[in-house]
Amino acid sequence: MESLSIHQVRRLALCRAGLLKPDWSGFLGSGSGCAGHEQAQAIIDAFGYLQLDTISIAGARSHTLVLLSRLQNFSPRMGEELLTPGAPLFEYWGHEACWMPMSLYPAFQFRRDQFRTHPWWGDIIAENPKVHARLLDRIRTDGPLRSADMEGGGGGGWWDFKLAKQVATAMWSSGELAIRERNNFHRSFDLTERVIPAAMRRTSMTLSASLCVLLLRALAGHGWATTGTLAATWRLRNLGPQIKRALNELEDAGEIVPCTLGPRQGRPRVGWVRPDDLKLAGRLDRARPPRDHGVLLSPFDPVLWDRKRVAELFSFDQVLEVFKPAEKRLYGYYCMPVLAGDTLIARVDLKAERKQGRLEVLSVRYETTRPSTADKKAVTVALKRYSKALELTLPTRFR
Repeated sequence: MESLSIHQVRRLALCRAGLLKPDWSGFLGSGSGCAGHEQAQAIIDAFGYLQLDTISIAGARSHTLVLLSRLQNFSPRMGEELLTPGAPLFEYWGHEACWMPMSLYPAFQFRRDQFRTHPWWGDIIAENPKVHARLLDRIRTDGPLRSADMEGGGGGGWWDFKLAKQVATAMWSSGELAIRERNNFHRSFDLTERVIPAAMRRTSMTLSASLCVLLLRALAGHGWATTGTLAATWRLRNLGPQIKRALNELEDAGEIVPCTLGPRQGRPRVGWVRPDDLKLAGRLDRARPPRDHGVLLSPFDPVLWDRKRVAELFSFDQVLEVFKPAEKRLYGYYCMPVLAGDTLIARVDLKAERKQGRLEVLSVRYETTRPSTADKKAVTVALKRYSKALELTLPTRFR
């Protein structure tokens, strides 16, 4: 069986995540030129998803932060405007609620079938046939409907806002509706046939074929990964035997090879890697990424959500404290890790004060008690790059 060191797997993960130099990996989303929709789409294509999140205290929401960390001169406004009519994206339950390449739409038929009974609210559509019928009729007649508009005039009328929103969300989850676009992060529901191209809607895919597509796409984004990480990428639950068969099919087809992570204490951890990435890992082993050029990462970055993997590859305890009471937080409400080279060196807690035109640095916590000059420079570089993108002023000590 093939084997890669932790150092090689870490480099490979960052390379496939678009966080190392593009000439090392050929990753099209990276670079220092002016970035737009095409470059953003390349990043989403690489992972297969861009996770959405509402929190914007640091000046941008997570999906925009992921793009800002990989693209120079990318407008934060553009990160909120990627899902528009005609865009090669659709919104659905992937890792969480995500924007995903339109080409993956057929691969989620199994989930749309599964969600005909909603995982949170049960068979809410069948239990509320009048709400369902009126929503469908209004959207068919009047066009896309924002969830904020479901109350009707003055918040009255026959609309029960909470129930109507739940039913609309269930209709979207089952594939009867689709998200047409987002404006100021507000979703617009529309008929699926007016959002998803006919070719995508007519493509039939078995569960086995869907799993092969999704697992291979997840592995492309991770570089090397265990079966558990690949399944968690798409929140694939209660499908253990089917996932095992899909991975065996991919192995038999030569698309992936088993590969251990080592040397490490205890039993080697068995995972998977694509043959080309196995070769790439050897080339990256000799690379020397600059340590004094830092970049801020969203706490929901694709590189960070698997805490066990992050601890193993980076020796970094990735914690999310937004749901903790203030007095129990160790690092802060919305801490963003700082990547320098191939190392997570610090985390910063930020708050954007838009009206005052400032980016407040509430805290900087280094991973070592005696940070080097290069580490301090990397944090400053990361903050300057981020504040420039947001067009906000940093505190004097970081200018």
